[in-house]
Amino acid sequence: MKIAIIGSRGYPIVYSGYETLITSLCKELKDDFDITVYCHGHLFKERPDRYKGINLVYTDGKTGKTIAQFSNSFLAFKDARKKDFDIIFVVNAANGIFGFYKYFTKAKLIINVDGLEWLRPKWKGLGAKFFKMSARLACKWYDVIVTDADAMRDVYLKTFNRDSVVIEYGAYIPEKVSNDGLSEWDLVSDDYFLIVGRLIPDNNSDLILKAFIKSNSTKKLVIVGDVPYEDEYASNIKSLAASDERVIMTGYVTNQKTLMALYQNCFYYFHGHEFGGTNPTILKALAYGCPIIAIDTVFSKEVLDNYKYGIPFTKNIESLTKQIDNIGSESVNRQVLKDKGVERINERYTWTRIAELYKNLFLSFKGSN
Repeated sequence: MKIAIIGSRGYPIVYSGYETLITSLCKELKDDFDITVYCHGHLFKERPDRYKGINLVYTDGKTGKTIAQFSNSFLAFKDARKKDFDIIFVVNAANGIFGFYKYFTKAKLIINVDGLEWLRPKWKGLGAKFFKMSARLACKWYDVIVTDADAMRDVYLKTFNRDSVVIEYGAYIPEKVSNDGLSEWDLVSDDYFLIVGRLIPDNNSDLILKAFIKSNSTKKLVIVGDVPYEDEYASNIKSLAASDERVIMTGYVTNQKTLMALYQNCFYYFHGHEFGGTNPTILKALAYGCPIIAIDTVFSKEVLDNYKYGIPFTKNIESLTKQIDNIGSESVNRQVLKDKGVERINERYTWTRIAELYKNLFLSFKGSN
């Protein structure tokens, strides 16, 4: 079967959950399907036609933050309709609007809608309306909707009256790495809290930072991440962080072994992502053996199995400050949480399991065109 993948920035780069998904699926399914990934051309200095068994097509759409996804997806669909794909697999609910291509192709259209984009603070007004409209159109036109959590399936049933196939994100269990990389910031094992993610409002880094600064903790807070553009929210976080010597902002950490060491040696990992389903960063934290403190949402509750595998916090600065002050005396044994993380990944979130679910979904359309 021939499968086109549209909506990610490309392969083999990893920017976000979408690219992590595509990279992992390509690795796991390249021997089972003829896969073509459409890539945002401006992100690639070199443009090979094929890489590690995957066909690559580059689209030269607009590069602006708000228009890049739309323009590159438009060009990808335009190219894909000329080819005899059996399945067009799309990521990002913003691409729901392209479901009308079902009338111009024999391929089956499948979309992974990911999170609740229309609720995210960065999309206000027309942006939020567009995302919700596009999600609604995806439910109208696409042959299959994929949601990445049972709780997200419930949202789509309630909001759009459309059922979906639940296929989560996954994670790989890594080997323990050296903690030598910590010396760059004078860090020692178990002496710092950790946040990893883009500096955007729905990741709640500002709330966690403010709560930490108000706390009496003698540990440090390490914030890994940034945004690749000038942004008032990110600038405010950086200014606030500079006011407390316990806070370390690393910016982007591109060395994967160093990033892994930061995960594996943290005291606790803060997960503040609010509007996603099964978020890749919380899975990575589990796989890396991090004790987790997660914002209390239906999605965190699902991944952490009703908080058997982590501790919830409410979206309240004073409450979280008290929690940080008392974390050393938590009734939950920290070592138990560290050990349980890998158990949870093996139980539900291995990429082998996730890829098998996608494989079965794709094969269910074999011979239907």
